[in-house]
Amino acid sequence: MTNTNKLNGKTVAILSTDGFEQSELEQPLQGLKDAGAEVHVITPDGSSIRGWNDGDWGDTVNADRAIADVNADNYDALVLPGGVMNPDKLRMREDATTFVREFFKSGKPVSAICHGPQILIDCGVVEGREVTSFPSIKNDLKNAGARWVDKEVVCDQALTTSRTPDDLPAFIDKTIEEIAEGKHAGQKTA
Repeated sequence: MTNTNKLNGKTVAILSTDGFEQSELEQPLQGLKDAGAEVHVITPDGSSIRGWNDGDWGDTVNADRAIADVNADNYDALVLPGGVMNPDKLRMREDATTFVREFFKSGKPVSAICHGPQILIDCGVVEGREVTSFPSIKNDLKNAGARWVDKEVVCDQALTTSRTPDDLPAFIDKTIEEIAEGKHAGQKTA
């Protein structure tokens, strides 16, 4: 099935900062746009951010908004790219965790890939949820109460997670599917 126009009228936030895994921001961004969504890259201060690619600094991505200037009510879904530095920096910001938590409170789809689920631990939203991630954070997620599995893509009540950039095609397809479905009552776990 084609994803063209599947997300017309939907607005999606991608929350990220410096050190995001290049492909894990750029490919979902393009996939969501190709599906018809309006996509905003949200950064801590609204400045452009720099990716990490093949063990070194990668491309710069322009921001559309700063965290302080956005409200989850204005978005249909949230995407959290990985990278080692990106989620580690975001999880220490109260404004970022508050923004993420609001998507769960309202039952909106959230997708996180690779190290991206780290921020979900600090949001207190993974307990009892089935998730996957990059293997190095498996125990962190389990210690936070998640049921960790080793699969290409896992979806638990509108929370979509994947392991690595190799999983991006399945991650993007499932993210688009969940956004098209809309709110999920079971997502309200915050």
